[in-house]
Amino acid sequence: MRFLFKDYVLDPERRELTLASSSVPVGPQVFDVLLYLLQNRDRVVSKDDLLEAVWDGRIVSESTVTSHINAVRKAIGDNGNEQRLVKTVPRKGFRFIGDVREARCVNETAAGVGLPEEVTRATLPLFNKPSIAVLPFQSLCGDPEQAYFADGVVEEIITALSRVRWLFVIARNSSFVYRDCAFDVKQIGKELGVGYVLEGSMRKSADRVRITGQLIDATTGVQLWAERFEGTVDDIFELQDRIATSVAGAIAPRVELAEIERTRNKPTGSLNAYDCYLRGLAHVHRGTRESIDQALPLFERGIELDPEYASAYAMAGWCYFWRKVNGWCTDREWETREGTRLARRAVELGRDDAVALTRGAHALSHLAGDLDSGIALVDRAKFLNPNLAAAWFLGGFLRTWQGEPDDAIAHFERAMLLNPLDPELYRMQAGIGMAHLFARRIDVASHWAELSYRNLPSFLMVAALIAATRAHSGRINEAQQAMGELRELDPSIRISNLKDWLPIRRREDLAVFSEGLRLAGMPEQ
Repeated sequence: MRFLFKDYVLDPERRELTLASSSVPVGPQVFDVLLYLLQNRDRVVSKDDLLEAVWDGRIVSESTVTSHINAVRKAIGDNGNEQRLVKTVPRKGFRFIGDVREARCVNETAAGVGLPEEVTRATLPLFNKPSIAVLPFQSLCGDPEQAYFADGVVEEIITALSRVRWLFVIARNSSFVYRDCAFDVKQIGKELGVGYVLEGSMRKSADRVRITGQLIDATTGVQLWAERFEGTVDDIFELQDRIATSVAGAIAPRVELAEIERTRNKPTGSLNAYDCYLRGLAHVHRGTRESIDQALPLFERGIELDPEYASAYAMAGWCYFWRKVNGWCTDREWETREGTRLARRAVELGRDDAVALTRGAHALSHLAGDLDSGIALVDRAKFLNPNLAAAWFLGGFLRTWQGEPDDAIAHFERAMLLNPLDPELYRMQAGIGMAHLFARRIDVASHWAELSYRNLPSFLMVAALIAATRAHSGRINEAQQAMGELRELDPSIRISNLKDWLPIRRREDLAVFSEGLRLAGMPEQ
């Protein structure tokens, strides 16, 4: 039996520990200690038990046992202080307390087109978070070299998806047993315990390659997404990377949207922390005052259910940022403090969580005015998950305020390339518009601002941008009309408090924005 816990798989037959698709190096005795703890997780394992099982009853020092337990914790990402997986029971021994599932090891040498009978009968419950298996892509040409290329693409996709912290990705060794098998997606979902399956095919003609991919809900068999990718084999590795990036950038948001839809049909009384987070996220995407008022209590409820849920803290803090930037605060001083507190807690808890770092850092930059730290944290988020569109477009905003408009525009464009159907597309359009204004490309800035306005007319920054760009273009009457709408959204906004509203660092950027608003009719004081 294989043991599946957290994002790890321990395979006793192969004596292999994997994290997603990557092998985790462990010494033989460390492996044996972990295996014994997993096999006996229903009880406390004493030192004598470990000595008998791992060291054949030989006498070893207390420090040797302790060092091996510490090595186990290090290998599986546990913390000796928090002990979320391997717990030390004082004067008794040790116990593995993490959630564990068992899966039957697959006989890969079995003959025939189907999987062995004892495997096809085995089913697993769904993981307690979104999970996906990426199956080997079919080569439609029968060329072994093309099959190697397709395998490389799949491995790159698995690696890219494994960077999405909230998504469990089945390791290559488990998903590749379905190569050359007649399979049913629903059955694979049951056997691997996953909610989603990505399958695809590859065809090559001369120097061109075409790859198609389909994302399927394994519980219903419904196709959620399909796309086709083409390129030349001039640089085969570059092509593999590009396809993997495109697929991973599209798949994660699709899974998230499917999970949001799933929670809508779940009774309110049975919501867990993740369900609350997803429901809140759906409201945040809409961006209106009413939707933010609905989102914030859901994130707060998620924090109550899981006090260490970094992304819930981040999104709660981000709600306070969104209230501030749109002039919706009822107690600005308190809301700024509370939003800052939540955002700081998010980045403390989520050092390895790209979503928490991105949203928390962006909120901090606005609420606490620390652009430099915000940019550094978002850059870390991009390192953790280079395919997270939010990290690119929110990083673009911070670079806009920092005074780096061209770099910011590149960030926004990368975000739109990763997820062209993103529900937050209007935010990206607004950011591009503001960056072009600071680069003194007025007409381009006006174009992007108008696009964003069509998607969310209540976005205060966009209303201001439209007024400023129309005024700079000499369309004073239209600018004054936009200013009237802006004043309806926030009657308190003045030239003198722009710096308190948006963290614009360069004087010349603040000047071009202020001058446009002044021409459009915004009061000085």
